[in-house]
Amino acid sequence: MSADRQGLLAAAEAAARAGGAVVAEHFGRLASGVAAKAPGDYVSEVDLESEATIKAALAVTAPGVDFFGEEGGGDRDGGPGGGGVPKLTWVVDPLDGTANFLHGFPVVGVSVALVEAGRPVAGVVHAPLLDETYTAAAGAGAWRDGRRLAVSDRGVERSVFLTGFPFKIKHRLPEYRRVFEGAFLAGEDLRRPGAAALDLAWTAAGVFDGFFELGLGPWDVAAGALLIAEAGGIVTDWTGDPDAWFRTGDVLAGPPPIHELLLRLATGAGAGEPGP
Repeated sequence: MSADRQGLLAAAEAAARAGGAVVAEHFGRLASGVAAKAPGDYVSEVDLESEATIKAALAVTAPGVDFFGEEGGGDRDGGPGGGGVPKLTWVVDPLDGTANFLHGFPVVGVSVALVEAGRPVAGVVHAPLLDETYTAAAGAGAWRDGRRLAVSDRGVERSVFLTGFPFKIKHRLPEYRRVFEGAFLAGEDLRRPGAAALDLAWTAAGVFDGFFELGLGPWDVAAGALLIAEAGGIVTDWTGDPDAWFRTGDVLAGPPPIHELLLRLATGAGAGEPGP
């Protein structure tokens, strides 16, 4: 990793930790300042304060890099580093798992990714209430608090999958149900923690074995997808396209055998035989 890229990763980690400090300070204390963006989709004063804190920190440590946050949008039109534009952009989720946060469930994260031409090149997922920090840079591996990560090598029949329900896009339930049911039957169990960035980080760390979800935002997945790729896993959209997941938000991720299973389910090809 170049010295410049290493410095940007350090800036991302410091900014994620600063945003995480805001989240931790307010956990269990927020009684007002919450608005619904859509049914089940909330924004709180803490989301906004965390995003402002992260943006201010990056403006000092990485001046000149564009910024695109879940709550405030971006510094320029056209989305976060899409359209083949090579310019670097920070893509930030200041509080992943806002519903968890509002309910006092400590599975929440802060995600900061550096994206170039629609691809993450550095990323951090910080879990301020669990005291875990995950980092990755393209070509330099994925790490949790100084320990290198690798995706799991468990067989399909022993796998526990992570997912998020398509509550914002219920018209896509039939295609989601096909993967859900197939993964449930092929593997051991499923979990739904409710914070996609952490789902991806835990998959990269081999804590869990695979992840599937539809309709995520780029801020949800940019850092976590890089973690999985750098930990030896595969990330695609639900058609198997390795480049489209950032744009569509339809994500299949995991070690190669798990990803193969999920892709067969998503494309309607069937589960086939469980792996070893």
